[in-house]
Amino acid sequence: MTTLPISRYRFFQKIQPLSLLKKITSKSVTGCLQVFSTSGAWSIYIDEGKLIYACHSEKMFEPLYRNLQHLSEQISTLPYGIDAQLRAIFETGAGSQAIPNPDYLAICWLVNQKYISPTEAAILIEQLALEVLDSFLRLEEGSYEFIPESFLDDLPKFCHLNLRLLVERCQKRGREGVYQDTSPYTERSAAGTNYHGLRTPLSNPTPPQPQPEPQLPKINRFPSQPVNTKHHNYQPSSSPSTEKKVYTIFCIDNSLALLNDIKNAFDEQIFSVIGVTDSLQALMEILRTKPDIILLNVDMPDLDGYELCTLLRKHVYFKNTPIIMLTEKLSLIDRAKAKIVRASGYLAKPFTQGDLMKTIFQHIV
Repeated sequence: MTTLPISRYRFFQKIQPLSLLKKITSKSVTGCLQVFSTSGAWSIYIDEGKLIYACHSEKMFEPLYRNLQHLSEQISTLPYGIDAQLRAIFETGAGSQAIPNPDYLAICWLVNQKYISPTEAAILIEQLALEVLDSFLRLEEGSYEFIPESFLDDLPKFCHLNLRLLVERCQKRGREGVYQDTSPYTERSAAGTNYHGLRTPLSNPTPPQPQPEPQLPKINRFPSQPVNTKHHNYQPSSSPSTEKKVYTIFCIDNSLALLNDIKNAFDEQIFSVIGVTDSLQALMEILRTKPDIILLNVDMPDLDGYELCTLLRKHVYFKNTPIIMLTEKLSLIDRAKAKIVRASGYLAKPFTQGDLMKTIFQHIV
């Protein structure tokens, strides 16, 4: 795909949204189309020509909260007031300006907490994408670029949407003068949409018939009791669950300032951050606390990161615990050492809050 890099232009130009979208529907295209205008920025994430997420910078959390409110009326696992909880963790507490796509992290968290199922997340993402495309298709001027790599690359993917069919639905709604559904979950899912292997057939549309309670296709319903659960990645809950899991993050680094920065980056109601500056002491504390994820500085005195990682992997409880190496070195030798000791990944110093959040969610969601 040929695009015009943002850095080459200091002014907006005429753009054709449909033409841009057509260019990214090829099976070989993966990355993020970013479009900038005076009214904000649009990000459209593509995986092999299929849309996996879309957002608008000026309306990032508002559509998410609105659609979750509709969803909370139809499933028992999603409590009322969930928007306040998400706002505290991702919009305010986590510093949304420093983290790319905190709204997508919020969806990942909702699934991990079992507030919604992966299938429900897919339908939520589809509805959000329709709203984003509605506004994007009306753009006349702007600048754009295509980025082959994106913040979502290593995060869970809940759907692969047919972009052409989404655009057709937006155009149809535009002709009817409707740009936002008043009830998002009463619309049939786009044919060809893939929700973890589920695919709805393409059928001829029929005129809507007035009826007091329209019957919805099973894939788009959110019943209190799951329907045909063996085909869904959905675990039923007999009663609403509001209990929040507290994740334990264990950090070993000889910089007290860095440990404090990591601790301040997370909401203490969701994440319990333990920081230790001594690697020998850390080994005993890790065995006692059994954390969900371990951040381990490579360059530690007495017992370096590679040695500590080796000892932890020998313990039956920590064979699969995510261990992330914090390092200023990313040479081939360092990568080989980390692979030998079975580290789960790297986090290069210095890192941003966004880098940190992405790494945590990549390994615990």
